[in-house]
Amino acid sequence: MSPARDAIAAARHLVVKVGSTALTSPGGGLDQVGLDGLVDSLAARVRAGTHVVLVSSGAIAAGLAPLGLQRRPLDLATQQAAASVGQLTLGHAYTLSFTRYGLSVGQVLLTSDDVVRRAHYRNAQRTFARLRGLGVVPVVNENDTVATDEIRFGDNDRLAAMVAHLVGADGLVLLSDVNGLYDGDPRHGDARLVSEVRGPSDIDGVRAGTGSTLGTGGMASKLAAATLAAEAGVPVLLAAAAQVDRALGAADVGTAFAARGSRLSSRRFWLRHAAGTAGRLLLDDGAVAAVVGRRRSLLAAGITSVEGDFGAGDVVDLVDPRGRVVARGMVGYDAVELPDVIGRSSRDLPPELRREVVHADDLVPL
Repeated sequence: MSPARDAIAAARHLVVKVGSTALTSPGGGLDQVGLDGLVDSLAARVRAGTHVVLVSSGAIAAGLAPLGLQRRPLDLATQQAAASVGQLTLGHAYTLSFTRYGLSVGQVLLTSDDVVRRAHYRNAQRTFARLRGLGVVPVVNENDTVATDEIRFGDNDRLAAMVAHLVGADGLVLLSDVNGLYDGDPRHGDARLVSEVRGPSDIDGVRAGTGSTLGTGGMASKLAAATLAAEAGVPVLLAAAAQVDRALGAADVGTAFAARGSRLSSRRFWLRHAAGTAGRLLLDDGAVAAVVGRRRSLLAAGITSVEGDFGAGDVVDLVDPRGRVVARGMVGYDAVELPDVIGRSSRDLPPELRREVVHADDLVPL
């Protein structure tokens, strides 16, 4: 077994994501038998001492049949209406299913705004921690009833990767209707299963497809989510929902993604992957070397230009002379203050302006 599989099999804190196709029938109704089978495996893992967070798709799909819809709607308003109906259906089904094992569940609905805004991010962390302390299994979904295109995660695979780091998980399991990552389309018969992904070279040439008619994900989103989590220090297993017992047991199925590098702190993860940016600071080569190479604070002397309308405490991109975003950080100045200080040494500035533009503790290279 690989270190990634060993880590997932032994994880004390685990995030499990399941897709719409594993929970719904071809006609769009909720598949209670399939849901109960999933819960059987999750409950066994909980009883073995693992704290499990379930990220579940299926709300919109579960709302189709009650609304008499034949397929996933394309317009946002009908999607939100289907989610409104389906969330209750799905939540009730999970409540009944987990009750068979004496386990309580709690619903957590998130939008990307809840991880983009630092205060919301910290509040979500506290909520998950308290649910864990109370022995509750959190069931997480994107809040499709209110999410707009501007504040969507895009798919629940990315949401699961974000939640895995937010709750400090030891591993992430992505369950779908495909039994792993292939280097091509497995329906064509000549594709090879990629069993282990230890780094970018292992997925060179992999062609990942998009989602099904019931969901928004697909292999492309799963690969992106697994890469995000692995780069942030969380090992990932991508497996078929039909093999959930083995995925949550010995973790000897599917594709395992090794965690790369040390785990980012919650603050640095938020800065790198979750925070929205409000502007850009263009740096000279010396500032890029200091910020990226030596992990120093960004000073006004190394800035050549300012773009955007931001305030102190907002997150901005740091851009090298060739236009590449090389880092991201929380700025210490309002945008209107910077034109008078950029390019100037700290000793030439008045005392009230002799501070870092972006402190090293509030900065993460990309």
